Amino acid sequence: MKKTIFGITWNAAQNIYWLPALIVTFGIVWYLWKKRTKSVAQLVSLRWVKTLLKNYSPNRSKVKSCLMITSYLFIFLALLAPQWGQKEKLVEQEGRELFIALDISRSMLASDVKPNRLAFSKSKIQQLLRLLPSERVGLVVFSGTAVVQCPLTRDKALFNMFLNHLDAETISSGTTAIDHVIAKIVGIFAKLPARKNKILVVFTDGEDFSRNLAQVRQEAQKIGLHIFTYGVGTAQGAPIPVVNDQGIPIGYEKNDQGNVVLSRLNEGILKSLSQQTGGKYISPTQSSKDLYALVEDVKRYEKEKFEDKDLSTEQDRYPYFLGVTLVCLLLEWLL
Repeated sequence: MKKTIFGITWNAAQNIYWLPALIVTFGIVWYLWKKRTKSVAQLVSLRWVKTLLKNYSPNRSKVKSCLMITSYLFIFLALLAPQWGQKEKLVEQEGRELFIALDISRSMLASDVKPNRLAFSKSKIQQLLRLLPSERVGLVVFSGTAVVQCPLTRDKALFNMFLNHLDAETISSGTTAIDHVIAKIVGIFAKLPARKNKILVVFTDGEDFSRNLAQVRQEAQKIGLHIFTYGVGTAQGAPIPVVNDQGIPIGYEKNDQGNVVLSRLNEGILKSLSQQTGGKYISPTQSSKDLYALVEDVKRYEKEKFEDKDLSTEQDRYPYFLGVTLVCLLLEWLL
């Protein structure tokens, strides 16, 4: 736990619980000094102290007590791990780069997987991030169009912030077009430095209304984009909720005949897309077995070196506090 006070970052502020022990120690040192002073005053008059008690000095006794108190104080401060000052640190980064594409069309609100396809996908993506700690990951959301929600980053907290922002209120009213998200990723990788491995993981129910899927699939093959697809939903399907502006369900989507529309998982198109681009189709499970299989496939790709990054970090200063403690104890012993 970090706290910044007086411009100093206390990196181990949780050790503040030692404060009562420090106060008790101060009290004991003060009590012993007062008791010693009182005892000397009872034995001999102050004007005869130097004559009769040659090894005792009131001022020296006071200084020794102050030195002890100071040494205990600086030990306590050292326990709080003080830091200040900036230091540039060169970090060499290695890993893989992959984009995660999440379908946000209306059918993703169907609840054939609990609590619904969108929430299920978000949970799986968060688990996937924990299993891929050294990778740079980007987030793209798509329905009729594709938008980069989070660029490639190793900052998983930043990625999760964008992911958590997605809910029923952000669901698109359009239909799903997988060709748009593939075209978007192909364009992004075209602007990046040459990479040996390019990976895309698509979370969708496979209800696709693409017009140029065959063309963009060929473009993906040309640049070596490996597409993994994760099918969200079931073959039995579920109705598609209709939600109001606040994201509250107010009914189900119906066709022109007034019948409730069922949305079903379309595995065929997803399996075909993955097979033709060197990826793999992942069947959903309630356990993490599906993600472990996906991670094993991703880890087969060779790691690459990312650009070196200078990180500005605060320097540990607790040795200075321990140095003051050592000097105080040494002086107390010499006196």
